[in-house]
Amino acid sequence: MLPRRCPSTAQARQSRALIIVNTDFCSSAGDVVLGTRRGAKREAEKLSEALSELNYKVKLMHNSTAKEMEDLYQQECSREHGEFFVSIISSHGEEGAVFGSDCRPLQLTRIFRILSPRNCPVLTERPKVFFIQACRGGALDQGVFLETDSGQPEPCSFSEYLRIPPNTAVMFACSPGYGAFLNPSGSSFLQALLRALDGEERGLALSRLATRLNGDVALRFQARGTFEGCKQMPCFVTNLLQEVFPFSAMSESRQFLPCPALQGGPEEEERQPGCKKSQAM
Repeated sequence: MLPRRCPSTAQARQSRALIIVNTDFCSSAGDVVLGTRRGAKREAEKLSEALSELNYKVKLMHNSTAKEMEDLYQQECSREHGEFFVSIISSHGEEGAVFGSDCRPLQLTRIFRILSPRNCPVLTERPKVFFIQACRGGALDQGVFLETDSGQPEPCSFSEYLRIPPNTAVMFACSPGYGAFLNPSGSSFLQALLRALDGEERGLALSRLATRLNGDVALRFQARGTFEGCKQMPCFVTNLLQEVFPFSAMSESRQFLPCPALQGGPEEEERQPGCKKSQAM
């Protein structure tokens, strides 16, 4: 990998972070068809504080409609950006989409198209990192342990929306087709991210940081209550061409070099599959 250079004063613009958290949902007809996401707002506020301490210029938005979410990404195309662009979305979701507070889906393909080199030249050379806390379906991971010394794994396929823009990494809270968990103290996925940003893990390359998050969530989390024993497995997708250190020493010298266990509350009836309110929510 090419050596990282210390940016000059002219290059030292703050990196930007966009956090979108939707907690209350109501359709245009006034129907509440998605459950309230308890714990998500405070979690997003903590993430905003953590990124600000790492020298990010953070924009935190609460309860944005699908159109407003789209407009927020469109606005980034006319902003000045530093080394990185980080975005965190916390909402209800389904495979390939996240929901606005108006219960309308915003396709991830639309977000990625807005930030493509053709439509957003200002971010072409900047690594773009997404963390998405949202369901990707209604299936539950029963956490089956499989030990084998033969046989071939089943092939895994991804839908077209994962054709992310160049120089982009996306980390999902759960695997395709599965639900993500949330309780009043927050989500296991974003709580793990918060812990990493507050600890030595923030000095790791993004790919290694993602692996740590995978381990925290997949091995340490287990749902309780109605969904007793269910597990969650994050998913990391990237087309970055070199290692990047988006959270390394940015509040100190901005040298891009690597420099307590996750505490999750009981997962009550807080799974959030699809766009319909279920008994789990």
